[in-house]
Amino acid sequence: MNLLFRLMAVLVAALAGRRVGLLDATRLSMRVWPTDLDVNMHMTNARYLSLMDLGRIDLMIRTGMAPLILKNRWQPVIGAANVRFRRSLRPFQRFTLVSRVLCWDEKYVFMEHRMETAEGTAAVAVMQGAFIHRGTVVPPAAVLGALGVAVESPPMPDFVVAWREQPLPAAA
Repeated sequence: MNLLFRLMAVLVAALAGRRVGLLDATRLSMRVWPTDLDVNMHMTNARYLSLMDLGRIDLMIRTGMAPLILKNRWQPVIGAANVRFRRSLRPFQRFTLVSRVLCWDEKYVFMEHRMETAEGTAAVAVMQGAFIHRGTVVPPAAVLGALGVAVESPPMPDFVVAWREQPLPAAA
């Protein structure tokens, strides 16, 4: 519930904002609120991921994907995330969430989210996402086709290749 007002603000701004290309970055200006804090009086780790959800919503609306998602009943889901925390975000501190699509393969879309402050990067995350329809992954090529975009994926960065191919640890 405590993200409801932020969600509404993102929806209104994205619908009223300018459209962006699929590979363009979007920026959301935010502030750390008391409800974002943990016992150490900085933004709690889970809140970073929740706010990154808002960045993806902004990106999907501003690229024109949102109507297709609704029309086709696709479910955007995250299958994996890798987050690096560099600096704490303090109470009432302003920051900018920068979201962008990095690349895609035959199944997944890889996105980056950065939380930037005047002092530098506070956190950076790489997300592996997909669109699901009736329990099946919708290939990114099909999503792009529905969007009317004929563009090839940028080369997959080496760090994404290494992360993607890293085996999962064995169960204890």
